Amino acid sequence: MRNKNFYLLIFLISLFIINMNICYAEVFKGKITGTGVRLRSGPGTNYEYLKTVSKNSEYTLVNNTKYQSESGCTNGWYKIYYEGSATGYVCSDYVTVTKLVFNENPTNTCEQTLASLGFPSSYWPGLCSLQASHSNWQFKPIITGLDWSSAVDAESACGKSYIASDIPTNIDSTCTNQYTKTWYPASSSAVAYYMDPRNWFTEQYIFQFEYLKYDAGLASIYPGAATDVIDHSEFYKYHNGLGNNLGNIITAVGSETNVSPIFVASRILQEMGSGTSLYNLYSGVYEGYLGFYNFYNFGVTDSCATTSGTTVCGLEYAKKNNWYGLHDALKGGASQIANSYIAKGQYTGYLQKYNVVPTESNKLYTHQYMTNIAAPSSESKTTYNTYKNLNLLNNVFVFYIPVYNNMENADFSENNGAVDTPDTNTPSTIDISTIVTSSGYKYSSNYITGINASTSVNDIKNSIESISGSGTVTIKNANDVVVTTGNIGTGFKVVVNNSTKQEVLTVVINGDTSGDGIINALDLLQVQKKILGTYSLNGVYSLAGDTSDDGQINALDLLQIQKSILGTYTIGQ
Repeated sequence: MRNKNFYLLIFLISLFIINMNICYAEVFKGKITGTGVRLRSGPGTNYEYLKTVSKNSEYTLVNNTKYQSESGCTNGWYKIYYEGSATGYVCSDYVTVTKLVFNENPTNTCEQTLASLGFPSSYWPGLCSLQASHSNWQFKPIITGLDWSSAVDAESACGKSYIASDIPTNIDSTCTNQYTKTWYPASSSAVAYYMDPRNWFTEQYIFQFEYLKYDAGLASIYPGAATDVIDHSEFYKYHNGLGNNLGNIITAVGSETNVSPIFVASRILQEMGSGTSLYNLYSGVYEGYLGFYNFYNFGVTDSCATTSGTTVCGLEYAKKNNWYGLHDALKGGASQIANSYIAKGQYTGYLQKYNVVPTESNKLYTHQYMTNIAAPSSESKTTYNTYKNLNLLNNVFVFYIPVYNNMENADFSENNGAVDTPDTNTPSTIDISTIVTSSGYKYSSNYITGINASTSVNDIKNSIESISGSGTVTIKNANDVVVTTGNIGTGFKVVVNNSTKQEVLTVVINGDTSGDGIINALDLLQVQKKILGTYSLNGVYSLAGDTSDDGQINALDLLQIQKSILGTYTIGQ
């Protein structure tokens, strides 16, 4: 009997231990302890040097395994995540590893509330941190019922998602559908990073989960908020000069269509950009389409734009849908978003990219508004800045956040991977390439691209400093003279500082071969003379002239610049 009791006790203890193990999830963090530590593409100094990691910076480990050294680090190498989903190896001699354990059992009121709603424990730290600062914010789970790995695989299908990054691990090298010279098919690891809600639980990026329907309680602040989103853009300045109050019009159509005016303003800014490249779509003065507007880029498909040009595609769509006059044009686009997306279960910015809870089952992973996997976070940043500028961050907001099955073993940043706005003038610790891409531009081999023609120096500086911190960006012209006004052009230098280093990035604006920041007859003449052999375009100016990205400057580039000047084609940046 004593032996039976003994074995029974052992059995019960074993069950207890097993249950304890089930109740906890683990993530390993590595803190860099050395100065000038290099990140490599493989476990050895014989592998490619990727970057230098800063002392005291922290990274998530892919696992807690030390990879056998091939050279240069006797004790082995740790594999870490950096810049989102990219991975690299760092010598274990310069890494202190800590284990984060997430208790499946709630330990406070916030965790108890989240658990009762259906949020898994890995969501608790980030959401409770936000809740502590914003007691009026409400978080609601969307229980998708989808397997996490299967969802990532579906969203990673060739042609489904694109990323503005030339980091090899962010690119699906098996997909041949490259979009432009700086847009690449996103790898599954990149999709997983941007798609994982847990990577975005910061003030700046939580708004991609904001409920996008009209909130009558915010009616009084909507006009000013909508204006604040767009007042730095050229399309706003154009209409303001004509006496058109876009903030009031957007507010009115938001109320009429039951869509948040702040979201409407953010979406048209995302589509129009802040420059003048889409002047013909927002001005209402294009011959044959007088009075018609398309602020949403509806109808501007890749195939149509290639054959007919952006202007004709967009305005033909507007004419067909009777988007005549500002009110009807803005309402028409908002109505389509409301009826075609929000009413279809895509009622957050996140869900408009990742359609994981459609009202029609055959639309799962399809019917998505954009292919850019960073678009939800980019729009979220715009919305956040608007609320912050208007001192509205402590208002009541409702966030609907997807939950997937089998996320326990998914790698995520535990609220350290998302980029947040610095609260002080202290330079950010974030890597400069991440600062640039998080600002909405593209970083590649000492260049900064993705900048529209007619973009002001101040817009570039303000966008990057919203991530890197105040006073961390200096812009110089091609003669190395600091500039603070005017347009930024090809050959300009953007000097970016973080807490540990400085990088000088040269600007390339496709089509702007003259370096004045606009695409006009001078650029057309220079490219024409280059083709005839009577003029030289070298360095970044040659890159700017190759608008078709085929490695040479030829008649196709000349045609694209000519059509851009005429407003029938938009050169990709």
